[in-house]
Amino acid sequence: MQPAPDATVFIVDDDESVREALAWLLRSRHLASERFATAEAFEAMLASGFSPSNPCCLLLDVRMPGMSGLALFERIAERGLVQAVPVIFLTGHADVPTAVGMVKRGAFDFCEKPFSDNALVDRVEQALQQSARVLAEKRARDRLAARVAELTDRERDVMQLVARGLPNKLIADQLAISVRTVEVHRARVFDKMEVKSAVELANVLRDVADAR
Repeated sequence: MQPAPDATVFIVDDDESVREALAWLLRSRHLASERFATAEAFEAMLASGFSPSNPCCLLLDVRMPGMSGLALFERIAERGLVQAVPVIFLTGHADVPTAVGMVKRGAFDFCEKPFSDNALVDRVEQALQQSARVLAEKRARDRLAARVAELTDRERDVMQLVARGLPNKLIADQLAISVRTVEVHRARVFDKMEVKSAVELANVLRDVADAR
């Protein structure tokens, strides 16, 4: 699977020649990039409210003056973005153990300098695929949550009992309404939640709960 055409690779490295070389390499594989000379510059973008809407990943140098790549990774992790913005560390031999530790903490991977161009871009493409999948899943959960928000209080009451597998008669008894009223609410819930069965509804509600 190829990365989405609107995907972006962020490059954070204090060495301008490295930034330029990586940007050129990515262009050769039809991948767009944005370059940052410092971790602080990227962190400022995060602090401005950055929330990815398109697939992206980050090529991040471990050692830089000022804020290190490791400190920037912590900022990304604090914002819960390590899955949506996969991080690939660029590291020298001496920093490999540190990079391995970061992978255990959620970084996507690391590439030791000097790295193989093809191997690096292959990992970038895989990181972008992960980002695309995570963002698609989030959009799906957001749509489900929006559908739940459109339900009336009574429809929510009926929905919860239907999802538990209760028949209409028991739902009517518990809510002190008629079976016919339960049937009407049940039909509206199925329509608004875009499901066709109680089992499917239960699965949808589980997905909404997992998104919280």
